[in-house]
Formats: sequence, C-alpha cells, structure tokens
Amino acid sequence: MSILVVTGTGTEIGKTIVTAAVAAAAAGRRVAVLKPAQTGLEPGEPGDAAEVARLAGRHVTAVELARFPEPLAPATAARRAGMTPVRPHEIAEAAEKLATEHDLVLVEGAGGLLVRFDDDGATLADAARLLTAPVLVVAPAGLGTLNSTTLTSEALRARGLDCLGVVIGSMPAEPDLAERCNVADLPVAAGAPLLGVVPAGAGALDPADFRARAGSWLDERLGGSRPTG
Repeated sequence: MSILVVTGTGTEIGKTIVTAAVAAAAAGRRVAVLKPAQTGLEPGEPGDAAEVARLAGRHVTAVELARFPEPLAPATAARRAGMTPVRPHEIAEAAEKLATEHDLVLVEGAGGLLVRFDDDGATLADAARLLTAPVLVVAPAGLGTLNSTTLTSEALRARGLDCLGVVIGSMPAEPDLAERCNVADLPVAAGAPLLGVVPAGAGALDPADFRARAGSWLDERLGGSRPTG
C-alpha cells in the first residue's frame, strides 16, 4: 500500500489529525501528504497538509494542489473565486508522482467522500478509483455516526472501492453510552475493521508527544500498536 486515500463521513471530524497520526506512525519511511483542495484559507496561511507535517515530523512532505479562500466545498469555492477547480486526473497524477519518490502517500480529501471538486460532479471517489487506492474512513464517535459511516461505506462499495477500515477521529476522554457502543458497532456499520481511535484534543499536543503517542492510537495495519478492532 503506497497510496492511501483518507476521507470522512463529514467535515470537522478529525481527518487531518488522523492523517497526521498515520504519517507519524510511519516514521522511518518517506511520507507525502497530498491535499488536493484546501478551502477557507488565504495564501500563506498554514493548511491541512502543513499541519500534518508539523505534527508528524520532518519525514513528511506536504503538497497542496489548489487553494480557495472561502470555506466551502471545493467546487463552489473554486467557482466563486473564479479559479480553475481540481480534477480527479490531476489528483491521481500528483499522487502517483509522489509515490515514485515516497514510501507512503496520504491523500486527504475535503469534507466527505462525495463532496464535489468541480461542476461536473467529480469527487474524491473518482480520484481513488483512478488510483485503485484503498480508502480509510474517518468517523465521529457519537450519535449519528453509524448512519453516516454506513452511507459512506456503501458509496465506496458501489464504486468498486476498497474500504481499508474506519478510524474514530476524536474520542472524548469520558465517552458517553453511545460513543462507547459505537466502538463495537462502527465495524459492523462500515463492513470494515476499526483501525484506530484518536483521542479528542490530540492535535493540541506538542508535536514530539503526538509522535510518541500516535502509534498507540492505530492498528498495526496503519503502522501502530493498537490491538485489532
């Protein structure tokens, strides 16, 4: 597995922190993180790819294909800015080029799997299909996550894409009943294993502490030491 696509069941659920944890767990390997479309930031502001590199370490190369200033879906943000959108073939070509120079390429999407990148309806799923790359799904811990995870997984299967597994992007220190039950129920909803549980607030850790702890949050199939879920 040299290329892994990271998507989510929605936005603001921990995709970037999970991507950083996977990158940190791959210490000793050459890792690239590719952010096809960064929205909601002006030029010069650190984006998601830069945050992954900050947390994960110097072995990570951060690459951004396009940046749009408004915090909207990439297609909408590109259209409103009068800018050229990112196309799936451009994402695939960039990831494949990075894969020739790195041991692992992490492609982090924007929002959920079917968020549009252009006005033709292209999505991250189209890029994953061109790459024939497995997809890691990041899901929230609480109520509603079983439905959104099931929908995302069904969308992957309908497109012939491989769901590698699910990672909970932000688990509270004191989870409620639903959050505790979802640890067991998410693999059933996804039809794929639970490959990690990242604690809430992980992104606020000192980078050295983040790197030291990242492997304990992830299954060995993601380079970690957590027992298989």
